[in-house]
Amino acid sequence: MSQVMYWDGGGWAWMAFMPLLWIALIGLVVWVVVRLTQHPAGRDTDHERGQPRQETPEEILDRRFASGEIDADAYTEAREHLAAHRPRPR
Repeated sequence: MSQVMYWDGGGWAWMAFMPLLWIALIGLVVWVVVRLTQHPAGRDTDHERGQPRQETPEEILDRRFASGEIDADAYTEAREHLAAHRPRPR
């Protein structure tokens, strides 16, 4: 008899390895897509802590005026009030 008949060629190892390879490849693709679709760190989050960045009082006021929550008179008065009571730099 020939020795080729009894050689299994390690096919079982490839059958065990291929699903792991596909899982790793799919996981890598998902990770890349998630990383590319996230918001830039400096814009919506505090880069150092990874927490959402708080809006300044002026940004809140601008957003409320833009959405129609307050009228122009209230907006102007609030802007003046914020400017008058802004903390002084040290």
